[in-house]
Amino acid sequence: MSADPAARHGDGDPQGILSAFGVRMPRILYGTAWKKERTAGLVELALRSGFRGIDTACQPKHYHEPGVGAGLAAALGGGLRRADVYLQTKFTPLKGQDPDHLPYDPGASLAEQVRQSFAASLVNLRTEYLDGLVLHSPYPQDADTHEVWRAMEELVEQGGVRQLGLSNCYERSRLETIYKRARIKPALLQNRFYAKTGHDREIRAFCRENGMLYQSFWTLTANADVLSRPALVEMAESHQRTPAQVFFRFLTQRDIVCLTGTSSPEHMAQDLAIFDFRLSPEECDMIDAWLG
Repeated sequence: MSADPAARHGDGDPQGILSAFGVRMPRILYGTAWKKERTAGLVELALRSGFRGIDTACQPKHYHEPGVGAGLAAALGGGLRRADVYLQTKFTPLKGQDPDHLPYDPGASLAEQVRQSFAASLVNLRTEYLDGLVLHSPYPQDADTHEVWRAMEELVEQGGVRQLGLSNCYERSRLETIYKRARIKPALLQNRFYAKTGHDREIRAFCRENGMLYQSFWTLTANADVLSRPALVEMAESHQRTPAQVFFRFLTQRDIVCLTGTSSPEHMAQDLAIFDFRLSPEECDMIDAWLG
């Protein structure tokens, strides 16, 4: 796998970035958590607005995967093909599930739970394959994490998944262990991007060194102090943009893939318009310094 950032930009498209597995991923993804019955309509709106990446999870507690599938189906056609959309979902361990709405048999082996969750996701999303399958969080025991990862690797080997990833892994040592033991290496890490973890500087360095893409969630919500800085507000005014647009643009220029879950058509348009301008290296360094 190549860790060279220069090799990761596909087709000269500023909106897209290539993973180490050659899977093209948009630099901004539409997140579908906590949307319940609004999911289908919002996913369709996001895709019609120009989003080409969708993040979800086989976790009825917080996501409505069938709604994602319905929204995707409604948006396809008129020139938009399934191959144009990066579709990513997650396998969620039992601890993160609603015990009354499980997508797999809790008594089955961990490997079988992965297979059942994957099969449910294909049905829910109305697709024959996944562009990305993410382990929603590592297990407390490394042996359990490895068993689940091995089952996910088999799905890649069988052609049902194009690449694998991790989420909610905030210890570099844990990430290194998972990466070292994996036969099919994780292509991405999706974490909450906030000050409590030092904005994952050490973990992001590991990702860069090993050709993994870093995805951020709660990007705006957890960084209100940065967005309200007078210097950032002034920077946004100079570019005739909003502070949120400037922050998203800064992150994408640092090769961080951002998730946004807005339900506002206006904010969707603003999020997608971040590729219409570019921050200077000096502006990026200034924002980076504010992250601590």
